[in-house]
Amino acid sequence: MVAVVDIRDEGLGNSSWLVDLGDGSALVIDPRRDPRPSLSAAQRRGLRVRVVAETHLHADFVSGARELVHAVGATILAPRDARLAFPHTSVRDSDEIDLGGLTLRVLATPGHTPEHVAFLLADGDAPVALFSGGTLIVGGTARPDLISPEQTEPLARAAWRSLTERLLPLPDDLAVYPTHGGGSFCSTGASAETITTIGTERAGNPLLQVTTEDAFVDRLLDDLGSYPGYFRRLRDVNRAGPRLYGVETPPLRGLDVAAAREVVAAGGVVVDVRSVASYAAAHISASLSIELRDSFATWLGWLIDDLATPLVFVVDDGQDGDDLVRQCLGIGYEHLAGEIVGGVDAWTDAGQQLASTRVLDQPAAGVTVLDVRQASEWRQGHVPGAVHIELGALADRATAVPAGRVVAHCMHGQRSMTAASVLERAGRDDVAVFTGGPDEWAAATGTP
Repeated sequence: MVAVVDIRDEGLGNSSWLVDLGDGSALVIDPRRDPRPSLSAAQRRGLRVRVVAETHLHADFVSGARELVHAVGATILAPRDARLAFPHTSVRDSDEIDLGGLTLRVLATPGHTPEHVAFLLADGDAPVALFSGGTLIVGGTARPDLISPEQTEPLARAAWRSLTERLLPLPDDLAVYPTHGGGSFCSTGASAETITTIGTERAGNPLLQVTTEDAFVDRLLDDLGSYPGYFRRLRDVNRAGPRLYGVETPPLRGLDVAAAREVVAAGGVVVDVRSVASYAAAHISASLSIELRDSFATWLGWLIDDLATPLVFVVDDGQDGDDLVRQCLGIGYEHLAGEIVGGVDAWTDAGQQLASTRVLDQPAAGVTVLDVRQASEWRQGHVPGAVHIELGALADRATAVPAGRVVAHCMHGQRSMTAASVLERAGRDDVAVFTGGPDEWAAATGTP
């Protein structure tokens, strides 16, 4: 049995896969930008990464393929139609790559993207693993709407053909290792599981319970939610070839208050990554609150539209600066101006004003309740009379929030504090944050 290791990025909801090829070398599928998780997984098993295979041009993360070439001299395999602008081996449908006892067969599987391929690992004539990228994921398939509105339906139809003609004919017991999973905004209908089989998906994947292409397309397109704006830019970054950083994380530069203000005056944004409580107590006016956590990068990419925006950070003592930088770089944000030395204390010492945000652990009366969760969460239940605007759309729809006192909520307070900061940046000073969700609101007010 071939050993396959899940190198999971919980924040973005993706998996890279490391495969022991049985000769002291390893294959890595769809690696993230930071090469250390892949290199560490290989080193723990006494392996050297020899081959890197890309299933498609990624929209949600910067590829680490070039980093692995730089680190250990790996060879990159990528779809011919991706037209990468850096050295690699192009592959197309039906190509077979000899891995020394195992064979990697290329299956053209357009749908999620036009150039998409899946990789079928075989031992002789026996298939042993399918690396499906986004074409077949646990409980769904990856979204087909990331290229253009004009291509969305044609790609959805291509996904049907890829699934029914290329993947479902494979053996029911074949293990399937998708790249996208639960938590990925590339996914539709994905579960928390990361591994499946052809038979499991044939029997239980909701998209595969329909019997016609038209029904599949209707169901797939009806299930599409929103996605971060940076998705529209990373395919080009990955095609051109991301900048190399190596295994050492570049440190954040320390900025005094004057230098930080210069960056902001030139179009930069202050991003406060401290806890909800710290930000609420005192923060720099018009700073953006995004607490550092696994999903930090997703919300950064959703709320800072331009990858070239200079970013100034406010960081709590003890927070992981390495993680902060790696999450930024992992989705293509490279203009990291630095961290304010001394944080908010230095800001006040320099004669600058701070703001605060009220945090409520009980519902308030006579307010507009603003629910900033995703539409799928809203449909599962919400506070009666609440205004619903997804957090990712709030900056563009700030004027749709009614005048007067507003209480924002999500589930735990992190997204709602981000919402309060977005509205503060839009000129509102009357927004508080409720730290619970609709269930806590209902329990406290006695409403259904």
